[in-house]
Amino acid sequence: MAGKGVWQPSFCVSWLQDNLMNQRVLIVEDEFLIALDLEATVQAMGMEVTGLAANKEQALRFAPTADVAFVDVNLSDGATGPEIGRRLAEDHGVAVVFMTGNPEMVAGGVKGTLGVVKKPVKPSVVEQSLKYAVARRNGALAAVPSQMLVFA
Repeated sequence: MAGKGVWQPSFCVSWLQDNLMNQRVLIVEDEFLIALDLEATVQAMGMEVTGLAANKEQALRFAPTADVAFVDVNLSDGATGPEIGRRLAEDHGVAVVFMTGNPEMVAGGVKGTLGVVKKPVKPSVVEQSLKYAVARRNGALAAVPSQMLVFA
């Protein structure tokens, strides 16, 4: 038994734990305190944060080192988040989840990305979103976090 009364075979739980530990996370967020909070949650899960980026140039510099990325829509260089997310996903194979106070800006979906979560985001939602992104990146089935709008 794992989760809230949902039965999962022990090999699924073990696979997810093993794969979480090997993932590198890029945080694309220009509000420093929010970025630090995300970083702390990711590290508490035993995962590595490969970088903190506040704009497109920084995000794309870290892209080759990331497996998963949390991307805000509005950054220090404008509303570049959707382009960053698309490029991370399409050019680098990164599993992208948008975390933004403006989810309507990406509600129609961004090619290659997974979905969007509205800020503010609780650590439990960050954890659920990471587990979802890792599973999807590895072609596994995953429960969609309750607060995530998933793109088709």
